[in-house]
Amino acid sequence: MNAILAKVLPQEGGLEGSSSGLYNGVIGLMGLFTLVGVAFGVHAMFIGHEHAYGVTREVPWGLMLAAYVFFVVTSTGLCLVSSIGHVFGFEAFKPIAKRSVYLAIATIVSGFMVIFFEIENPWRMAVYNVISPNLSSNIWWMGTLYGAYLFFMLIEFALLQAGKHRLAGMCGLLGVISGIAAHSNLGAVFGLLNGREYWHGPYMPIYFIVSAMMSGCATVIFFHWLGYKINGWRMSEQLQESLRSVAKLGALLYVVIMFFTTWKFIAGLSGHPPGEYEAFMALLNGPFAHNFWYGEVALGLVIPFAIILAVRARNLTAMAIGSAASIVGIFVMRYDLVIVGQIIPGFHELNIVGLPHILPYAPTLHEWMVTLSGFTFCGILFMMGERLFRGHLSEDH
Repeated sequence: MNAILAKVLPQEGGLEGSSSGLYNGVIGLMGLFTLVGVAFGVHAMFIGHEHAYGVTREVPWGLMLAAYVFFVVTSTGLCLVSSIGHVFGFEAFKPIAKRSVYLAIATIVSGFMVIFFEIENPWRMAVYNVISPNLSSNIWWMGTLYGAYLFFMLIEFALLQAGKHRLAGMCGLLGVISGIAAHSNLGAVFGLLNGREYWHGPYMPIYFIVSAMMSGCATVIFFHWLGYKINGWRMSEQLQESLRSVAKLGALLYVVIMFFTTWKFIAGLSGHPPGEYEAFMALLNGPFAHNFWYGEVALGLVIPFAIILAVRARNLTAMAIGSAASIVGIFVMRYDLVIVGQIIPGFHELNIVGLPHILPYAPTLHEWMVTLSGFTFCGILFMMGERLFRGHLSEDH
């Protein structure tokens, strides 16, 4: 511990020295965007979602639902990646525990903020979730399990801060169990919709868990690198080695997701299955082709994977750049998943006069601003965590 402090403390000042003004300025700017986004969300509640948002009866889930999925997927991934060390005992992953658990809390709270404004009457959800539970509803289970997951993550982080690692590990295990249950259930929200051929099937819950860990690896690398840059500290060799291990795990997961995606496309195109074929063609060479090839494939998978291989998981700056690209690509991936699953009309194969081949959807300014506020709020929580918890020094685990 003393050796670590000797490395770190002399270089502190990133947050409290000459750059304190810049830090406060960034916090203030993100706070302003957050307040503006919240104002747009409140305005949508007053004028009605049908007037403020671009969603329709045919396409009821839009950008904000995609942002919610992105945040909770990332949160679950952070929980799973961090648990490899302090829950399951792999030494190489222990140094990332504190910041990763804190980021898991920050991302899921940000997701809850976005979904609060996406739901037309959010207070009813909180009340009736308790007084009138529907045990046959996947969405009821999603809300309940994510609530339990957040509770366990908060307790786990508090125990980590108190240095009670054994109890934190036990609570972390409960967080992992509830997180996996919640996240696989979120996959089931999509996968059990028989009327949406693009989503339907047992693939979704498994895909959600694997892609969550991929998201978690990218987020761990980028925000650990960014945290040390903000603090102006030199990263210990122990933490650098831990991030290299995370990068190697991430490289494996990129390959797994490439495998999943390839076979999902093969299954969706072979034999021209109604509904699925049209959705996949919209991704391959239709209106979502740019999203798919440049966002999902290039930014989300190929570039970060190629960077990890090129630097052999040793150049942290290069891996942070690749992770940032991956985070952007993963957001596009979530957006495409949500929207493409809805844009093919249910009776398109009947050639009904006046029925469009692809249903239109475009996010409105209200949706963009609320989504942006989710990201800026998450940024505020990250920045505040770096100051309040002294950069989550976890090398002394």
